Amino acid sequence: MTRVAYLGPEGSFSEDAARAHFGGDLELVMFPDIASVISAVSHRLVDAAVAPIENSIEGSVSITLDQLIHVEEAPRIVAELNLPVRHHLVARPGTTMSEIERLVAHPQAYAQCRQWVLEHLPQVQVLPALSNSAAVQSLVHSNRIAAIGNERSAALYGMSIVARDIQDSAANVTRFVVLAHRSVSATGNDKTSICCSIAEDRPGSLVSILQEFSERGINLAKIESRPTRGGLGKYFFLIDLVGHEADEDVAAALAAVRAQSLTMRLLGSYPAAPPLPVP
Repeated sequence: MTRVAYLGPEGSFSEDAARAHFGGDLELVMFPDIASVISAVSHRLVDAAVAPIENSIEGSVSITLDQLIHVEEAPRIVAELNLPVRHHLVARPGTTMSEIERLVAHPQAYAQCRQWVLEHLPQVQVLPALSNSAAVQSLVHSNRIAAIGNERSAALYGMSIVARDIQDSAANVTRFVVLAHRSVSATGNDKTSICCSIAEDRPGSLVSILQEFSERGINLAKIESRPTRGGLGKYFFLIDLVGHEADEDVAAALAAVRAQSLTMRLLGSYPAAPPLPVP
């Protein structure tokens, strides 16, 4: 049975993602934050981990990216899956909207619902939580307080849904990655993720790296930057590309990029998740 780390407590979207990917043949191991989730697989306390890496409204999950970039023994990405996300306003049974004075939410969840909250609860004080399910769990001993959570967490902790689907876009999707210390064979429908830093700060240096993919007809699915922590203006570039590290053209492009980079890390080659239907 596979031991899988996830962001808890029970009822989180990360747990939903783990169950969706692994099915019933798994032992779920809860951790209180994303850094601990990834550390658990880095130190081989578990076989794999599931972590959010990107949201269609709020963008990248910085802590996940930074753990993959900066942790020396970071695991590889071995799979991805896209999970539709529906947020609800959750409170103790009998609570009405007019009674709510405080709102507990994970920062990413709040950002995905910010406009709704500003319109419907302009007076509310927002308090951070480590996860959506932790936010709902915290309501057990509190009055005049609500949380942003999902339907399952509300049921688990005996709460009621005050308002449904409060996310700012109906097309709210979170991309999760599965992390493990292994490689995955090519399937013919793959993605590869890398991060690199430029060896010399000169005009055209990033373009030169991107041309290695363009000249070989390799499509880039995503590119962004994160600080190297070595000073202002110093960045890692994170690139998702279509193809597997074992593909001839991809392997040649990665070798050329490595030669031009101060550092380059292969974050993983893995099957691409199927696109979700537009709501």
